[in-house]
Amino acid sequence: MATVQESIDVNVPVRQAYNQWTQFEDFPQFMTGVDSIRQLDDTTVHFETSIRGVQRAYDARITAQEPDRLVAWESIDAPRNAGTVRFTELTPGSVRVDVELSWEPEGAAEKLGAAAGLDSRQVAADLERFKRFIEDRDFETGAWRERVNNGEVDSGLTPVTDPDYDVIGTGAPQNTDPDLATEPATGPAADADDATAAGGRRADD
Repeated sequence: MATVQESIDVNVPVRQAYNQWTQFEDFPQFMTGVDSIRQLDDTTVHFETSIRGVQRAYDARITAQEPDRLVAWESIDAPRNAGTVRFTELTPGSVRVDVELSWEPEGAAEKLGAAAGLDSRQVAADLERFKRFIEDRDFETGAWRERVNNGEVDSGLTPVTDPDYDVIGTGAPQNTDPDLATEPATGPAADADDATAAGGRRADD
């Protein structure tokens, strides 16, 4: 297995960086080689990638999530890969993001790229793009604050409170901006199928 470890310091609160990372369908906006990601359910995502001319599609399972601390996943089918992203608060307005990826290179081109360190440079470049993406925004595009343990949503744990989100788990932001007064209400009575509008996980019906 090839392994890459990279880190970057990002000048936003740890909550904002973590919340953004839970919005998997936004990954193509800052990850090269990721054409699209589709949320199948709370813990399963479908990837479509194109790396060095090789196109692949596969499903991955979120194996662990701890709000403001980590997100971990592993592929369900080939190509075999896994990763962990850890978030460490440096100051109230900055966070260190540590990424560890492992995968099984397939074919001569991928094995050569791994040996030459091309994959490490790509991950580092993607982290730089993530840094610009989140630092250039006033707030994250959404949030999902549930915990995942061993690939299952751990509903038995006490929800993580977040003063900027009124419905933990749906990622529904408090409407404190008068310019957003026309936004539809969110909360327990909101349509559960409207996960995208609520800023939470994006999954097909």
